[in-house]
Amino acid sequence: MKKLYKTAHTLLSLSTLVMMSACSLDAPLENEIIADEIDYSQSANMVLLARGAYNDLYSMEWETVPLIGVRGDDINAGGLGDQPLFANADNFRYDRNFWMLNSTWLNLYTDLINWQGAIEEIQKYQAAGAPEATAQQYIAEIKVMQGFEMLQLARLWGTILIPTSSVPADMFNVEPTDFAGVMAHISTLMDEAMPALPDVRPNQRTDIRGGVTRHTALAVKAMANLEAKDYPAVAEATSQIISSGLYSLSADYYQLFKIPGKLNNENLLEYQYSDLGTNTGASYRFPWDFYGPSSWTPARAGASQGWGFYEPSQKYIKFMLDRGETDRLETTVLFTPRGIAELQSDPQYAELPDFISNTTREGDVFNDHPRYFFLSGKHYLPSTQLTQGRTNYGENKNMIVIRYAEILLMHAEALVSGASSSTLSADEAVNIVRRRANLSDISGATLANVLDEKFAEFGSEWGIRFYDLIRHDRTNELNYEGRTYPATGRFYPYPLPQQDILPQLVGLEQR
Repeated sequence: MKKLYKTAHTLLSLSTLVMMSACSLDAPLENEIIADEIDYSQSANMVLLARGAYNDLYSMEWETVPLIGVRGDDINAGGLGDQPLFANADNFRYDRNFWMLNSTWLNLYTDLINWQGAIEEIQKYQAAGAPEATAQQYIAEIKVMQGFEMLQLARLWGTILIPTSSVPADMFNVEPTDFAGVMAHISTLMDEAMPALPDVRPNQRTDIRGGVTRHTALAVKAMANLEAKDYPAVAEATSQIISSGLYSLSADYYQLFKIPGKLNNENLLEYQYSDLGTNTGASYRFPWDFYGPSSWTPARAGASQGWGFYEPSQKYIKFMLDRGETDRLETTVLFTPRGIAELQSDPQYAELPDFISNTTREGDVFNDHPRYFFLSGKHYLPSTQLTQGRTNYGENKNMIVIRYAEILLMHAEALVSGASSSTLSADEAVNIVRRRANLSDISGATLANVLDEKFAEFGSEWGIRFYDLIRHDRTNELNYEGRTYPATGRFYPYPLPQQDILPQLVGLEQR
C-alpha cells in the first residue's frame, strides 16, 4: 500500500484532491473520483497540489530504493535469513511472484497517476484565473518528478506503460513503450519543463525549499540520454548545469550524507524529512530501519537498531582499499568485527588502515551479527546526530538522490564515449571529484577511469554501478562472490499480479 506521509511543508495531502486506489495488490487500477467540490477560483490553494506532489515523491516506499540498487557489484542484499527472494534478486534469480516487485510497480505507478491528476487540477486552477507562470511552474516541477520515476520504472522493467491521464482504468488502453522510447519521452518531457522552472539551486528556492529547479530537469534529461547512449545530449545537458556556476562539491564527503549535508550546494534532488526539531510528536521520516544494524551499541543510549539489509560487497571494499581510499570508504561502509576478520583472512588485506574499525568516529559500535558482515554507511545517521528524545534509526536524515558529483562524472563519461564539450574536459571533471577524495589528478581519462571513479564515488547509491556496467556491456564484472550474471539479467520480470490485470504486459519480457 502506498502510504502518504504529510511532510513539514504539506498543508493538505494530495490524496484529498487526487485519489487512486493502490491499497489492493490484486486490483490496483480501479477508478475513483479525482476531485470533488473544489473551488478553483481560490488560486492560493493551487500550491497544495505542488506540495502534495512532493509529499508523494518523498513518500517512496522503503522496498523501492533497494530493489533499484541491489544488483550492482557494489552492494549485496544482506539480511541473511530474511526475504530470500530479495537475496535471489541480488543473485539475478528473479521470481515474478516476489512481493517487492509488485509493490515497487504499484508505488511508482501510483505516483505517476497521482501526479497526472495533479497536473489536470492545476490546469483547472489556471483556467479559473490562477497566475499562468505559477501554474506552469508547478506543472513543470511535477513533470520532472514523473520523468525521474519513469526512468526508474524503465531501468527495472525495460518496456513500460506511460500513463496518459489520471484515470487508472485508462491504463488498459496504453500501448507499451520500449526502453529507448521511454528515454526519448523523458528527454522531451524535461525539455517541456525547463522553461518554467527556476534557474537556481534547490536550496536557493524560497517558495518550496529544496524543490525541483531547471538544473534538476537537466540532470534527469542527462540521465535518460546516458541510458540511451546519446552522449552529445548528455554533454550538452551537463554542460548547462556546470556552466551555471551554482553547484560545488561538499568539502566534507562524510557529513554530506548526514544532518550537516541537508540541502547542500552539491544536491540537485533530495528527499526531505524532518522531526520538526522537537523531541516528541510528529516526525516525517524515511524508514531507514531497513539499512540499520541488527546489533549495535550506539553512542547515544536508546537509539533503535534496524533490519540488517543492504550490505556493501567485499569486492567494493577491496577495490577501495587498493585505491588508497579513506573518506569515501569510511563513509560508504560500516564494519563489524566479523567483517574485518573476513577481510583479513585474505593475506593481501591482513594489514588494514587504522580507520577500518567497527566503531565510527562518533562512537557508535557495530557488533557482529549473522545477517551481514558490513552495513551501508550512506544510509547511516550517527546516534549523536539524533534530536534529543528521538530514537528511531536515521530519524531526521534526508535522502540524496542526484548530486553534482554525478553531473561531473556523467559529463566525463559522455566525453570519453565520443561527445565533445568546451565547458570542461573529461580530465577536469574527473579530477574535481578525485580532489575531494584526496586523490591525485589523472590525465588522459579513459572510460575505465571514469567508471572506476563512479564506482568509488557512488557505491550503494541508486543502482548507479549496475546501470553503468549494463550500458557499457561490462557485465562480466557482475560475476563476483559466487554470482553469475545471465543474459536475461538486465530487467526484472513483470509482476504476476500486473500481468493478470494488464494484458499488454503478457509476452513483453525484454532482455
